[in-house]
Amino acid sequence: MRKSTLFLAGAALAATASPGWAEVVQADEDHFITRNEAVVEADPKATWLALISPARWWSSEHTWSADAANLTLTPQAGGCFCERIPEVQDNARITLEGSVEHMRVIQAYPEVALRMSGALGPLQSEPVTGVLTIAISKVETEQGEGTRIVWEYNVGGKMRYPVPVISTAVDGVMTLQLTRLSELLGQVVAPRVPSQVVAPEPEPEPESETDAVSDVEGEAPITIDPEAVIETEEPRGASVDEAFDDLANEPGS
Repeated sequence: MRKSTLFLAGAALAATASPGWAEVVQADEDHFITRNEAVVEADPKATWLALISPARWWSSEHTWSADAANLTLTPQAGGCFCERIPEVQDNARITLEGSVEHMRVIQAYPEVALRMSGALGPLQSEPVTGVLTIAISKVETEQGEGTRIVWEYNVGGKMRYPVPVISTAVDGVMTLQLTRLSELLGQVVAPRVPSQVVAPEPEPEPESETDAVSDVEGEAPITIDPEAVIETEEPRGASVDEAFDDLANEPGS
């Protein structure tokens, strides 16, 4: 991601094409969770092989080098979802090749699950922790057997961005990436535009000694809502935990 503006523009780009569903399922002042889902025609093996080859589907607009061909992903614990920054061809000065670590693999279970840790895009400059979990499972579709991809990004920590703004933007970019992957594999589920997180209007409550403050004598007290939390409804699709049921029940697990 070369610029924060490119990343933030992802929400608008994703609105034109999205996977089965995409949503910010939870948000608070210091964390948010985005969840996306798509069903594709490809089997789990083909889905896994495509997933671990981000150069084939990741958007070049959301890379530092402006070319997704520079992306690689090593599907082993400790492996890197990394980007090569090519050397600048300039005879007037000495240049070197650079690199970026987007995320680090913490679990790789071929054809079933991929989990990575890292702060994507503009979140890289913030002291936050992000965990991206991608679950793959077989499903029946009208066309026959297919594969469900459940994609959840859980971000927590102090950040300088307003959570309702950054969470919606991140959801847009995650939707864009999953859309590109699912289109490569033969998307089955119809598009659905990502939802936006809006802080609910607090209901009026009776004033009490604990939630009313008056700094100036004679002025009306200010009511403080201790439960000022931004939260969306529960997701409509399968949760990542549900998608991991088959993995948990594998022999020897």
